Amino acid sequence: MQPILEKFDSEKNSIKEYKHWHLLLRNDQVTLGSLVLIEKSFKNKYSEISGSSFLEFGEIIKKIEPTLNELFSYEKINYLMLMMKDDEVHYHIIPRYSKVRCFNSIEFIDYGWPSLPDMTFHNHLDTETKSKLIAALKGSLQ
Repeated sequence: MQPILEKFDSEKNSIKEYKHWHLLLRNDQVTLGSLVLIEKSFKNKYSEISGSSFLEFGEIIKKIEPTLNELFSYEKINYLMLMMKDDEVHYHIIPRYSKVRCFNSIEFIDYGWPSLPDMTFHNHLDTETKSKLIAALKGSLQ
């Protein structure tokens, strides 16, 4: 297994597998519904992924945004391609909220609002809430 898939615990956090991408729930919920989208060729340069991967990325985003909006009513959404600690092409998808959101009786706060997402802060995600969050996302993306 690729190190990036291990780091983001793909076996437990998988939401959907596409032809060219893995969509996972982030263990570290920067905000409610934080995801990571990992390109399957594991290239270290964005310019090296295939044209069909670029096309599929657009199709995936057209599904992710309405799903996250329906489930959590985000106000903005950030796509971060940082590739500093993890070299492989991947995006952190961070829904943004000006007010607290609740899911499974847990409050989620966007500590970076209205500026950059605060990637150093993580909302606590217990096992039950994580399972329910993954199930909700899977159900909506099918």
